[in-house]
Amino acid sequence: MSFENAQERANELDSTDSLKNARNLFDIPADVLYFDGNSLGPLTHASRQILQQTIEVEWRERLIRSWSEDWLAMPARVGDLIAPLIGAPQGTVVCCDNTSINLYKALSAAVGLRPNRKEIVVDIDNFPTDIYIAQSVADQHGLSVKAVKAADMVTAISEDTAVVTATHVDYRTANILDVEGITKQAHRHGALMVWDLAHTTGAVPFDVLAHDIDFAVGCGYKYLNGGPGAPAYIYGAERLLDQVSQPLQGWFGHDAPFAFDSGFRAAPGPGRFLTGTVTVLGMKSLEAALSVFSHASMADIRRKNTELTSFFIDLFDEHLAQRGFTLVSPRDPELRGSHVALGCERGKELVDRLTAHNILVDFRPPDLIRCGFAAPYNGFGNVVSLVESLAAF
Repeated sequence: MSFENAQERANELDSTDSLKNARNLFDIPADVLYFDGNSLGPLTHASRQILQQTIEVEWRERLIRSWSEDWLAMPARVGDLIAPLIGAPQGTVVCCDNTSINLYKALSAAVGLRPNRKEIVVDIDNFPTDIYIAQSVADQHGLSVKAVKAADMVTAISEDTAVVTATHVDYRTANILDVEGITKQAHRHGALMVWDLAHTTGAVPFDVLAHDIDFAVGCGYKYLNGGPGAPAYIYGAERLLDQVSQPLQGWFGHDAPFAFDSGFRAAPGPGRFLTGTVTVLGMKSLEAALSVFSHASMADIRRKNTELTSFFIDLFDEHLAQRGFTLVSPRDPELRGSHVALGCERGKELVDRLTAHNILVDFRPPDLIRCGFAAPYNGFGNVVSLVESLAAF
């Protein structure tokens, strides 16, 4: 397919795209092609508006009154907005802290529910912080970490395993892991499962109930577009919540924080995962950005994301494969998340050159170019422009 024919096809697809108006919810500079939402989602108009409202009215005018008028309720309220995106019931997700801290809480809680076990099983190719956190929890509880390839996790789990943790969509390759197989094997051996949904939530449908997930954590600033440093979230299965204790028992996780008791008494439900004061501005921005998902269902987002990444791979075959690029992500769309990774010897140099021309993708050592596609704001014409630019450089 020539670039001319590809552009004609893109124009047809963009004209019939049911999500084409969702781009109007975002404030992306007109001269920027943005393919890095898998690292940082762009600014929404709703976030800008609510931040101005929060600063000018809730903080400046209402001052401390805003805590009781609105801010104290935010972790649960925003958690309930995230819950449908991962198939969770209302009242099982709380928004707080960051993904690393929430993973630490979830792994610690899981280990506490499985005493006398010897190990934590992790995906050796997981995002490094997940492995660091798992090692920290293991060290503190006298456990070992068994790090194996994702494909080997099912056979690595045993009666010695307390908890298994992995990321649903691989941050490098976009490979979607076998949630059902890994989780069932963990449960078969009496272990608990903690999934990291950082590259899933807002891009790939997930169902914590259907897969009987024990704990899940996720990020607020990637496909949820909450802004740099936006708070993350943590999910706990209803059957476990009242048994859980977490290691960072702060006053916001207390059953009655303003009673100022000297002894800790855990709040009911996911509120027990809270620790300290709400990061109001970040959470306000995230809450506003989540309004995008009232305009676009996860089914429609997944459908279009799959079409975007497949269109990109078709153009890769035609224009990039012979130019020294290799496809690292799965060809099967059912096994692929919402970014596509290309191998390229001069990847870092190429990404820097693209950035200088306002074409934003990202690089991961040693040679990966990650191109992220987000249905609410990327179109098919954008894909053609990206491939043209990659081929030209």
